[in-house]
Amino acid sequence: MGECLLTSAYLPPVEWFCRLYSHDKAYIEQWDTYMKQTYRNRAVIDSPNGSLSLSIPVSKPSGKPLMKDVRISDHGNWRHIHWEALKSSYSQTPFFEFYQDDFQPFYEKKWEFLIDYNEALLMKCCELIDLEPNISLTERYEKTENLPSSITDCRLKLNKGEVSGTENEFIPKEYYQVFSHKHGFKANLSIVDLLFNMGPESLVVLRDSLIRV
Repeated sequence: MGECLLTSAYLPPVEWFCRLYSHDKAYIEQWDTYMKQTYRNRAVIDSPNGSLSLSIPVSKPSGKPLMKDVRISDHGNWRHIHWEALKSSYSQTPFFEFYQDDFQPFYEKKWEFLIDYNEALLMKCCELIDLEPNISLTERYEKTENLPSSITDCRLKLNKGEVSGTENEFIPKEYYQVFSHKHGFKANLSIVDLLFNMGPESLVVLRDSLIRV
């Protein structure tokens, strides 16, 4: 159903994947200005103590760098910290042991550019979910008003956690979460929360989290 335009994201939230699932083609923006405190380098997972943000440190060029030019920093041993956080948060979920060998290499190998790292993780998540999206990187930056009417622009609003589309509305479908007995269901966490808790049923949750209006 049409096309959508998304920002690059680190282990994107469920709604991001719903947009990917519901559109015939998706464009990942690489020519936008990098913004702090967005999904570009931050994923939100569940943990024994509630929601936990995992942020990738970056080395930015001076001025207003484009997303495609942002490099990953080795500051703070973040790979080890992120992987340990994922293990401590999801080791008791039904499917972590099935997928941990797929994710662990991403926290051992060094990647230079954030957008390349995000894309590699994205394709691995799609493979595990059994989602086969048609994805391309943008060739230039286009303002929303200059986009064809067939493209739904999800870049800004979705990156701030807001519902962004006009063709679809995101209605989070509740699914099993290992810590729901402690602090209830948490909607729109990183895709790994859905994957580790629901495994092959993740695609069904994506499908049922969208209504057409």
